[in-house]
Order: sequence, then structure tokens, then C-alpha cells
Amino acid sequence: MIRIRTEAWEAMVAHARAAYPRECCGAMLGVEQDGVRVVSLARPMRNAYDGPRGDTYMLDPAEQIRVEKEARAQGLSVVGIFHSHPDCDAYFSKRDLESSCPWYSFVVLSIRKGEFDHANSFLPNFDQTAAEKEPLEY
Repeated sequence: MIRIRTEAWEAMVAHARAAYPRECCGAMLGVEQDGVRVVSLARPMRNAYDGPRGDTYMLDPAEQIRVEKEARAQGLSVVGIFHSHPDCDAYFSKRDLESSCPWYSFVVLSIRKGEFDHANSFLPNFDQTAAEKEPLEY
């Protein structure tokens, strides 16, 4: 289960709205307590993909390192990655699965006509062959 605190959730949705009609991406910082990932900070990141960004995102490795260091300095961990799906559902695509990491939760935000519609969270397996939906609270 992943629980996203209000301030972090608002930052995620604002980033997704601002990036529309392109995909946004970012990191979720928090802690894991009794099997629940609690997200207290969301860090919007640049979509580093060089092609059309309407259906693809790529995290910038230098930004990932900076965010990891920031999390550690605050006694937190990067517990997940978020990104948006403009004008479609919040599902975990084949491309999402192929670029996933099994130690993160992946939150996908559906943004329709520039406004938040719904979200889902996914936990990929270690083989990157499937991703189970996980309970999401925000």
C-alpha cells in the first residue's frame, strides 16, 4: 500500500497539469512503515525523453542522484516514481513495465483535458514481466 500525504499529492497533480499535454515524471520521497509506503514529499523532475513526450517519459540520471541525496539528507528514501498519462487511463503500459524498478511503487496519474481524472499505483515484479496494482491513498 502507498499513502501519499496531501502536500506531496498536490505537488504531483500540479506537475502533471503543468506538463499537459506531455507526460510528466517525478520522485516520491518518504518512509516505509509496517508495509505501507508513506510519501511526504514529491519532487517533480524533468522529462528527459528526446522524442515526443505525449506517451513517454525518461528520468534524468543526474536528477535521480540529486533527489536520492536529498532524500537521504532528510532521513527519507525514494519510495516511488510518478508520471502522468495525458488523455488516457492511469494504467501501467508495456513501456512503463520495461523501464520500471521492482523496489519502487509507480503512481500513474490520468490527466484529461488538462485536469486530474484518476490515479493508480503499481508494483512491478523483479522480472519486469508484470505489475500488480497496489492500494493507493491520497
